[in-house]
Amino acid sequence: MRIHAIQTGTVRVKTAQVQGRRHGLIDVFLDPNWTDWVPTYAWAIEHPDGVIIVDSGQGTHLLEHSRELNPYVRWEVAFQIQREQEIGPQLRSLGIGLRDIKKVVLTHLHMDHDGGLAHFPDSEILVPAGELAKARGWLGRLRGYLPHRWPTWFDPKPVDLPTEPFGPFTHSQRLTKEGDIVAVATPGHTPDHISVVVQDGDAAIFLAGDASYNQALMLSGTVDGVSADRKVAKATLAAIKRFTQSRPTIYLPTHDPESGTRLAQRQYA
Repeated sequence: MRIHAIQTGTVRVKTAQVQGRRHGLIDVFLDPNWTDWVPTYAWAIEHPDGVIIVDSGQGTHLLEHSRELNPYVRWEVAFQIQREQEIGPQLRSLGIGLRDIKKVVLTHLHMDHDGGLAHFPDSEILVPAGELAKARGWLGRLRGYLPHRWPTWFDPKPVDLPTEPFGPFTHSQRLTKEGDIVAVATPGHTPDHISVVVQDGDAAIFLAGDASYNQALMLSGTVDGVSADRKVAKATLAAIKRFTQSRPTIYLPTHDPESGTRLAQRQYA
C-alpha cells in the first residue's frame, strides 16, 4: 500500500475553535484571534482492492463563503485554494484516474472535507449515517453544513458502524476484504465523526479527520471549541491516545501542518 497526502489549499479559524474554552461556539464568535493558515489534507490510499480516498478536501467554491447566511460560515472561517489544488487535478498528477478510485470515505460533512466531491461522480461514497441526517436541508445549513453545495448526483451510502471493537474503539467496520483498512467511530468534533485506520504490518496510519486539529492536542486530551459533548470528545481523544500507545502509529489530522512530513518520514506519535 501507498498513502498520498494531498494538500487542498489552506484554512484558518478562530483560536477558540482549535482549543476549546468551555463555552463552545460562543467563545468562537467572541474570539478576535485567528490561527495561522493551516493545510487541509485529503488522503489517497493505493490498495490492491482499488484506491480509497479519505475526505475530499476543499473546493474553490468555498471562496464564496462570504455569501452564506450562516454566521459561522460567513465570519468565522476563511479559505485559500486555487483550482489546481483541488483533489481531482492532484490525483491526475499522481497518475491516479477516477476509474481507479473504489471508495471515497468522508470522516464528516464539514465543507472543507466534502468540498472536492464534484470530482467523484462515479465512485462509491461512504458517509456516517448520523452526519447525513444532520446535514440535510435548511436545518443542515443552520448547523453550518453546506448541503446546497453538494453535487446534484450526490447519493452517498450511509454508514452505521456496527458494535465491533477495534482496539479501544467500540464501533468499527472493515473497508477492505483483508480488513487492513478500518473505519472507527471517533465522535466529538461532530457526534458521528469517524476516522480511518490503515494497518501496515505492525504499524498503523491513523487518518484522524478533525478528531483533533493537531497531534499535540490529541496527546494532551484537549477538546476543540465546537464539540457538542466535551465528555464524549475527551473520551475519544483518550481512546486514540491509547491506540497510539498500543502500536507504532502515524497520527494524521487534516489540519496539522506536520501531517505531511509525519507521513513521509514515518514519524510515530
